[in-house]
Amino acid sequence: MSLDGFPPFISAQLHYLINHFPDKIKVEQVLSGGKTYTGGLDRFTLLIPYCLDYIKWDIIYNAEFPLAPPDIIFGPEDEDFHPLHMTGRVGEGDLKFWNILSDWNYKDPTRLLALIQELRDRYMAYQKKRVGEVDDDRLTFEINTICSREGIEMQISSGAEKPEEVKFAVPLMDMNINKMVHGCPWRHPQKIYLQVIYPVGKKYASTPSAPRLKLMSTTELRALFTIEDVKLPSWLDGMCMAEYLPHLEESLQKQVREAVSLIDIRRHFVEALAPLFGRPLEADPVFCRKATFLASSGSFVFLVHFHISTLFPKQQPALMLQSSQHISPQGIPKKSPLLAEYPWSPRWEASQMAERIFDFLADESLNFKRFCNESQPQH
Repeated sequence: MSLDGFPPFISAQLHYLINHFPDKIKVEQVLSGGKTYTGGLDRFTLLIPYCLDYIKWDIIYNAEFPLAPPDIIFGPEDEDFHPLHMTGRVGEGDLKFWNILSDWNYKDPTRLLALIQELRDRYMAYQKKRVGEVDDDRLTFEINTICSREGIEMQISSGAEKPEEVKFAVPLMDMNINKMVHGCPWRHPQKIYLQVIYPVGKKYASTPSAPRLKLMSTTELRALFTIEDVKLPSWLDGMCMAEYLPHLEESLQKQVREAVSLIDIRRHFVEALAPLFGRPLEADPVFCRKATFLASSGSFVFLVHFHISTLFPKQQPALMLQSSQHISPQGIPKKSPLLAEYPWSPRWEASQMAERIFDFLADESLNFKRFCNESQPQH
């Protein structure tokens, strides 16, 4: 996002926060608080990742008095969250928090990050305490059996129109996926989570119903691995998370390793296109998901865009043709619909795949040229 309009000290703190927070943080509702002060924007809403969702906190600086730390307003659903009064005694964490506020140095760009991280840690402890106080034997058992796992986040939620429920966000697999991808462009660590949602009950049923389960991942991971294609193992009667997670993690590890290995399969396919189409004009060098070649049919010159799925070679590439000689009245080059119905077998060698596509396009280019000529406005 653009940080134009903020006073330099706020801009520096926001820039550092956005670039160094462990997860992707968002900034919304940017405003100026002073009616007469023209020094710039000084308040905004932070969307902070938590439990596979976002919590919204309003950050209110006073640009006229930069020496003071910002005020923070928590969401209406967290009216009982009082980070300065979470314990009955002053401990090491409390002193650290007080020091962040009392020694506030507006010229230090790291200060906002330190404040938000400390508050988020306290919010996580607050939610864990709330969940631990729920009168539900099954939840108590689940918490006690998975408390040793690192990184688990939990949250209790309720509303006027929905029953009370507890959400768990469980990070899966102790794998550094970023290091597995050569030339990895990701700034943040890529992770896969299991979201587990339990309805809150008062008694431990003999055969409680399975919780709602959903796999989720960081957005950038889709370039390598599509989480929606993963089939979750069945949750058996009487199961708990401690029993369920090892089987899921073992399966996911195999699938992620296979997804990484498929990068080279896609790269080999793109390389096999070159003897027929020439060197690609553009190609995705990391994940090998896209490539564009220049082709011709007689005097008709066009581009061929290859869109290669993470399921390649089981799923054939989708092709799109783009004329270099025909444009719409809006100045947009004429393009074909995505083409995915042509002879294909995932068992073919890469060279045979390329040859079959080349033969298919020899005929399809004539249809595309006819389409471009017929749709071209007459002068």
